[in-house]
Amino acid sequence: MDKEVAIVGCTQTKYEADKIDLTISELVFEVVKKLHNDLGITNDDVGCVISGSNDFNDGRTIANMAIQDAVGSVRKSESRVSGDGAFAYVYGAMRILSGEYDTVLVVSHSKCSEGDQFLINNSIFDPYYQRHLGLDQISSAGLMANMYMSKYGVSEEQAAKVVVKNRKNAINNPHAHLQKEVSMDEVLSSPMLAYPLKELDFPPYSDGAVAMLLTNKEKAKRFTNTPVWLKGYASCTDAYYLGHRTMTDLIGLEFAAKEAYKMAKIKDPVRDLDVAEVFEAFSTHELMIYEALDFCDKGEGGKFIDSGETNINGTIPVNPSGGVLSSNVAMANGLIRVAEITSQLMGAAEDHQIPNAKTGLAYGMNGICSQGNCVLIFGGE
Repeated sequence: MDKEVAIVGCTQTKYEADKIDLTISELVFEVVKKLHNDLGITNDDVGCVISGSNDFNDGRTIANMAIQDAVGSVRKSESRVSGDGAFAYVYGAMRILSGEYDTVLVVSHSKCSEGDQFLINNSIFDPYYQRHLGLDQISSAGLMANMYMSKYGVSEEQAAKVVVKNRKNAINNPHAHLQKEVSMDEVLSSPMLAYPLKELDFPPYSDGAVAMLLTNKEKAKRFTNTPVWLKGYASCTDAYYLGHRTMTDLIGLEFAAKEAYKMAKIKDPVRDLDVAEVFEAFSTHELMIYEALDFCDKGEGGKFIDSGETNINGTIPVNPSGGVLSSNVAMANGLIRVAEITSQLMGAAEDHQIPNAKTGLAYGMNGICSQGNCVLIFGGE
């Protein structure tokens, strides 16, 4: 797969709590138009469009119909992925690999402010046995964190370090929603939401959009001198019912990472990867992700954050953008991770740039508590 699919440009909005002045179409048009301008292209240069959104969030059935003009998909091949944006990227990459298209626009968006995200997430659960219990992403995360931390002896202080790290990183990311440092004491003293997780262990929801152009190796250099190439990919979906999963370990992510590493010829991820952007839905989740991605042994996620290896100046910086804890755009989070890795490998991440970044990992997630997992490995020139 090396040097078969290239990302040649990406654009993001500023992520905010409430973009009340923009409709969804206007929000999407902002990133698509900027991408066109940055690359010096017109809609005629785009062969196919893949969008990522969700009917519940957009408040209508077949929600992509409302943005066809904004993304330029009228009278073009167009598909919508109703899930995390990382999977939308994969759909676009497959279009390039098929040989049917030499350019694909991938766009993902959400205006979380226009719906009750807790009710929307409650609808993910089984309507007969679980939904009426009031389960949502907060209560489920609390269950997972409690089981994981109890099994492996991970402390609330170690989980809080993830929040402190990511919020500090976000200060240097102009797109980030939250750009204010928090202290350990502030995290630990914030109101309890679902034991052992507190208010600051979770991110608030954000509005925003992200877009990128994919192309093949024949056309890549036409658009940029620094294309970013897909080197490896794998996905794995865990059991639907929480009770059917091993809640103390992200088994689906482990399987996906192992296959993606094999495809990309990654032997030692800490040594072979220069940067990682992951979908951490809550603080403890990032510690579990370290283990599933083989950055450390099982049960060692707390010690790994203690080591400082995932800091922006560490051996394997994780979420130098601030991650989802700083900008939580439902359905777009995975594609934002891909965009951030692209910026790093292009050397365009500005104040949160990792020096000499050549290989990066992006992780996107569908569902509750890492049910669906998508691991992508990228390389620069």
